[in-house]
Formats: sequence, structure tokens, C-alpha cells
Amino acid sequence: MKNQNCPILKSRREFIRNSTLTATAFTIVPRYVMGGKGFTAPSDKLNIACIGIGGKGRVDVQEVSSENIIALCDVDQARANENRGNMKSAYETFPNARKYMDFREMLDKEKDIDAVTISTPDHTHAVITMAAMKKGLHVYTQKPITRTVDESRKLVNYAKKNGIVTQMGNQGHANEGPRILNELIWQGAIGNVKEVHCWTNRPVWPQGMVTRPEGSPPVPATLNWDLWVGPSVYRPYHPDYVPFNWRAWWDFGVGALGDMGCHIMDYPFWALKLGAPNSIEGYSSPVSKETAPQASMITYSFNSGLDGTLLDLTWYDGGLKPKMPEGMENHLDLWESIGGVIFKGDEGVLVYGHHQPRPILLVNGKEKKYEMPKEMIPRSPGHYIEWINEIKGSKERAMSNFDYAGPLNEAVLLGNVAIRSGKKLLWDNDNMKVSNVSDANQFLKENYRSGWAL
Repeated sequence: MKNQNCPILKSRREFIRNSTLTATAFTIVPRYVMGGKGFTAPSDKLNIACIGIGGKGRVDVQEVSSENIIALCDVDQARANENRGNMKSAYETFPNARKYMDFREMLDKEKDIDAVTISTPDHTHAVITMAAMKKGLHVYTQKPITRTVDESRKLVNYAKKNGIVTQMGNQGHANEGPRILNELIWQGAIGNVKEVHCWTNRPVWPQGMVTRPEGSPPVPATLNWDLWVGPSVYRPYHPDYVPFNWRAWWDFGVGALGDMGCHIMDYPFWALKLGAPNSIEGYSSPVSKETAPQASMITYSFNSGLDGTLLDLTWYDGGLKPKMPEGMENHLDLWESIGGVIFKGDEGVLVYGHHQPRPILLVNGKEKKYEMPKEMIPRSPGHYIEWINEIKGSKERAMSNFDYAGPLNEAVLLGNVAIRSGKKLLWDNDNMKVSNVSDANQFLKENYRSGWAL
């Protein structure tokens, strides 16, 4: 049973989990009586609230719509009312869900919530996630789960101590492709991995600005700007920040690395069983105090979790890329895609493009066909379904739970610390500090404005 240590455990949640785990439970009407195979009785469903329901948040709402969507929250009502692709707005799709602008008001008033999805700008992930967990709620938080290393460490520790079911929103972790990639590596397809290269075509928004936008246009009537700024230092509203370009600004986002690192670095982190890096060194176009650079290249030193050997992982963004491996001539489309990863082993090379169905194997500079490796990792029912199932009592954990995603998130964020510091950093993971450049430690924590805290 999940969340057994949480002092705020609600009886309804305990009932749901016990009934799904206990064969003799008879209060819930069996599926085969009410609707046949695949039917979900209403009493089996979770009550979910969704915080941040425009853009990617609209997708999150849809992906958990097998459950009861009982509350919707967004500080930007214009964004919340937008359609996304062929999906109508969450408000239109779930007209009975109660509507809020302030997540704090929602968490205080709604007593029957079991779990929340959080798809807000990066700088508010930690405070919202922690507030929900302190109410005893399970959390699905979009990547990166936090904007700073300190926040990440605190969320991971709290979730573990209090039995919270968690999942970070790097949906590619549930795909078939990374599983095949892992199994090929674990079964020796390219021998011992010596180096890894990760790249993305991000940013696709303005980045590298050295000053804030001038002027202070009127705040739209549909936007609560004070709530949008949240825990960050207050600044006047400007449309250069919302609804999308906030990713560039250090006070709100974590640049191209934070946007895509938890997706693409996930592949080597998982396949090579990586932990905390030993060192991080970054090179980039000019870095300002306001925004992430236009382009960066960051090299991490890790000990492989497979054999303990040292290996380098290099990250590229902003148009920078690793050298294309020989034999990739038939896959130029992958090279121009959103991004990917190269594993170089002593017996071959594996290339995997983000969300591709299968990796590409290169041996001696030529593409080589291969038989599917023996399955070693359970196939996923779906990234969101993993989380829902674990809340309901499944013994299979959501696979990007915070125990896994937290260290990945920290490694990604340390790349930005290196970029902002301009020096090679030695990382003391046990004490959560940079051991050789004391000034770099200022970038590990958030300084919340008055009224906001974890």
C-alpha cells in the first residue's frame, strides 16, 4: 500500500488501494459484472487535479482522463481556454471540473484529490510539487522536476520518506526504443561503452539576451501575473516571458539543456546506470546573468554503473552537434531531428534518435542489421498509466519515479551550473556541493521571495 507513512492519508485513497490489492474486496463491483474486459468501475478511479492545463499541460490532462478529473488550475485563463491540436480545451472537455487560478486555494478546498499533474513553468515545479506532497497527494511533475539541485534533492527525500507515488514527465522513458537500446548495450552489442554524445536542436525560442525587455505593458485581464512569477524575484509583466519564452530566463527556466536534457540524457543515464557526475565542464556562447546562452557544449565525467570505468558524456545544443558517425548516410533525417544520442563502444556504435522506434547499430563504419535482443525490461503500459497503476497498488513502480528521475535531474542541472560558473567543477554529491569553486554553489539553491518556500 502506497503512502502508508503519510500523516494526512485520506480514507478514500486507502480504500482504493486496499480494494485493488485485496482479492476478497467486494465493495467495488467487479469489472466483469459491470462492463466486461477493460471496464473501469467508477469507484476504481482516482480523483485527479491538474495544475497547468494549457500547452503541454493539456496533453497531461488528456493522458490521465481515464480517471476522474475533478479540478483544473491555471494562472493564465486565456491559455487554459485554448485548444491544442485536435483536443478541445480542458475546460470544455471537463465542464464539471472545478476551476481555480491559485493552486494553493485548490489544494486547501478540494478534500477528495488523490493525485495531481503539474505542468507549469519550471520555476514553480518544486513549490507546487512539495505543496501537493505535503497534502498527501501523489504527483506527476513535468521535466525538469525542479530548477535547482537543492529543490530536486528535497523533493526526492520527501517523496521517499512519505510514500508518495511520483513520476517525472519525460514520456520517452516509457517507449520501446530505449528498452531495445538498453538491452543491446547490456547484451554486448557494442562492447564496453567509452563515450557518449547527446544533442538537441533546442533552443527554438530567443536565448542569450543580456538585458530584460523594456517597458511594462498592461497585464492581460486573464493572467494573474503575481501567481505566474510565484517564488521568483518579482519583475514587471512582459509578453517576452509568456506563454513560451520563459525557458530562456534563469529566473524562470533552465534553457535548452533543462528543456531537453531530461529526455535525451535519460537514455545514457538509464542504459549505463549512471549516478552523480564526478566533474562537469561547460563551454558556450556568452552567458549573461539573465538568460541561458544561445549554444553550449558540456562535458560530464561519470563512472559507468555497468563496469565502473570512467566515461565522458558530452552535451550539445544551439546548433552544435557531435561529429556524425560514419555509416549514418541513410539517416540524415535523424541528424536534423529534435535530437539524439551516440554511444561509442570498443566494438561498435549505437545511435538513437529521440522517440525513434529502434536504435541504429554501426560496426566498422557500416550500418549493421541485428536481431532483437532478449527482453530484460518490462514493456510499459504507458508513461502516465505506470503512475496511475502504482497509485492503485501495482507492484510495478512508475519507471521515472523521483528515486530515478531526481539524480538524472540533478545531473542535467549541474550542466547549467558549470556554464554559469565558467569553470570545470568537481562535484561532491554526498555533501551536495561543488568542492573546488565555492562561488558555483550559489546556483544550487533558489532564493524564494517573501511568502514562498518549499
